[in-house]
Amino acid sequence: MVTKQFSDAPEDADLRRADSLAREIFSDVANKWALLIISVLDERTLRFSELRREIDGISHKMLTQNLRMMERNGLVERNVHPTVPPRVEYALTEPGQGLLKTVDGMCDWTHRYLGHIESSRRRFDA
Repeated sequence: MVTKQFSDAPEDADLRRADSLAREIFSDVANKWALLIISVLDERTLRFSELRREIDGISHKMLTQNLRMMERNGLVERNVHPTVPPRVEYALTEPGQGLLKTVDGMCDWTHRYLGHIESSRRRFDA
């Protein structure tokens, strides 16, 4: 995977630019699985199997891909304990905790407007 390197240039932080590092990061974390993983890791350390049980509908493959992406972006810390079999735990890092505040806001927004959105969908689909 080719990744743009941060050069501290203003265009690197411009989400409107297709080639910006900010847009690449935004694309990584703005997906349903990443948002749900962040929400579930809310100040708790969990094993892979616990995460998978907590997030209904996520496949082993999608959980693995998203955890790797989040670890690569410094949002999740992976801790491997040298046991047989190995015990692997995941926790949010400080930047992950910072993103959790945004995710919580999105969850609050969803709960607040769920009825309105559902009504709008029914009217639109009619």
